[in-house]
Amino acid sequence: MSEKTDKTEQQRLRVFKTYKLYVGGKFPRSESGRVYEVTDSKGKWLANAPLSSRKDARDAVVAARKAFGGWSGATAYNRGQILYRVAEMLEGRKDQFVREVADAEGLSKSKAAAVVDAAIDRWVWYAGWTDKIAQVVGGGNPVAGPFFNLSTPEPTGVVTVLAPQESSFLGLVSVIAPVIATGNTVIVIASEKSPLPALSLGEVLATSDLPGGVVNVLSGKTAEIAAPLAAHQDVNAIDLAGADDVLAKELEIAAADNLKRVVRPQAVDYSRTPGIERLTAFLETKTVWHPTGALGASGSSY
Repeated sequence: MSEKTDKTEQQRLRVFKTYKLYVGGKFPRSESGRVYEVTDSKGKWLANAPLSSRKDARDAVVAARKAFGGWSGATAYNRGQILYRVAEMLEGRKDQFVREVADAEGLSKSKAAAVVDAAIDRWVWYAGWTDKIAQVVGGGNPVAGPFFNLSTPEPTGVVTVLAPQESSFLGLVSVIAPVIATGNTVIVIASEKSPLPALSLGEVLATSDLPGGVVNVLSGKTAEIAAPLAAHQDVNAIDLAGADDVLAKELEIAAADNLKRVVRPQAVDYSRTPGIERLTAFLETKTVWHPTGALGASGSSY
């Protein structure tokens, strides 16, 4: 009986995973039908990833714009709960991400596990900031006269993010989480060389109470996908974290057409605790003036 079982196991064919895009809460193949080979650090084939087209990029913008109203209108506390739920789901699928990060970045299993742990902790860190950032960057302003004014942060809108090329998971989390924590929606272009952790992250987001369209994940040639997004009139901002100097300059010029906010690429150690720069990078400040009535000897009246 055991010999028969062993023989059956030897003859069994592996079920390879079909990686798909994550757009609008669904998992489409690329509109073009194209794929490209993804290999590990030693050149061993891992999987075929979707090769996104310009049409896929435009579809992602439509999905992100549609989701923006509901997500930006949600309470900061609710957004924090959802981000924490993402961390819970990542914790439950940690073994899968350890394998993918180890293959993508050529790390040992122990080092890959440390990277995944750091990425999960990073989600929790940003989840805690959702209902606190307004207290840090907003508040009442001292003004003279029978009025007061309050400044409050509001999300910029639809943001395109070029994920870091080398840090396939921790870097990815570090550029996505702050964008959505502050109420924006995002189109992320995964690392061209190592897109699998990003595509798997889409599966986690789909089961984490995150509304469809808040995060949209595309894979393929970074320059090919980023060009139409940088020039898109319905994209409000772009983070060039994963662009080289030449591509960054081209995209920054394209982004100027509708005055997009641009975060330029810079050397970042994603293992270090981040500041709030990426939280504030895609926030606008709204100031409201309100009359207080006549100021008399007894003080102001409201």
